[in-house]
Amino acid sequence: MQTLTFDSDDLDLTEDFLSRAYARMRIGGGSPAGSRARVRRSATPSLSVDELALDFDMSYAVTPLGRICLCVVHDGTIEDHVYPGVQDSFGPGDVVSFAPPDQAYAGVVRAARYNITMLDPALLDQVAATAPASRPGPVRLTGHRPHSPAAADRLRGAITYLRDHVLADPDLADQPLVASTAAQHLAATVLATFPNSALTDPTASDRADAHPAALRRALAHIDDHAGEPVTVAEIAAAAHITVRALQYAFRRHLDTTPLAHLRRVRLAHAHHELLAADPRDGTTVTQVAARWGFAHPGRFAALYRAAYGRSPHRTLVEA
Repeated sequence: MQTLTFDSDDLDLTEDFLSRAYARMRIGGGSPAGSRARVRRSATPSLSVDELALDFDMSYAVTPLGRICLCVVHDGTIEDHVYPGVQDSFGPGDVVSFAPPDQAYAGVVRAARYNITMLDPALLDQVAATAPASRPGPVRLTGHRPHSPAAADRLRGAITYLRDHVLADPDLADQPLVASTAAQHLAATVLATFPNSALTDPTASDRADAHPAALRRALAHIDDHAGEPVTVAEIAAAAHITVRALQYAFRRHLDTTPLAHLRRVRLAHAHHELLAADPRDGTTVTQVAARWGFAHPGRFAALYRAAYGRSPHRTLVEA
């Protein structure tokens, strides 16, 4: 994981920093409120979460970033935000997608505190219900505003969880399964939040493909690769069906989802590791949980207790 911090009241230094950290930007001028800028970034190869606080007004003109750029406004306003076909302004509480990855955008930040979360657009294809071969191109967001307040709240919560419980601990964020699970969860939440080009309803072909043999191939792939950062798209490819058909097969035959089943398999692996571990060697529940993709110790403990009727700590110390 990479981290970056910046704190300055020098507008020239701030302009240079923002241009290097994001894309070309220009500060149009300070405001009476001050000229201090504070930025903190935490990032993995596929995503980054930045918290910015600017005491001044800044005009920005951003070249295409090649990434999905989400914004959550805490205080202040972002005004006259424009890209082809869109002109909008955002205030406290708003959750938006700034622009398609291949388009430039511009606007004005007015003494604002806000969050910028960027992710690789390829993550959407890893969790989308439509396989690449069955659509004309990569999954795209087709609107910049969430389709409902509830969807916005869920995305805001996913970003907060990522920032506070995954990226806040570099050792945890560097665990491959934690990073993969967090990235897929964020991508799935983005797709559930914004209008997009992915198709979710199974077709007649998908229903026909969702047979027990395909499900067995998917289950075998999960069992063989549970310790790797496997994606839903990879599981579907191993089963020789679309992601949409895969999801339908799991719902139809097991009344669950591929990711929920993967989580149960990883939970079982964590259980066996706890049984075999010796706490005198320094092994902890948190370490074992993170190795199997569980970033939040409290959530892991709740899942573990529901599955095994005891706490993971008790299993470790009594093994």
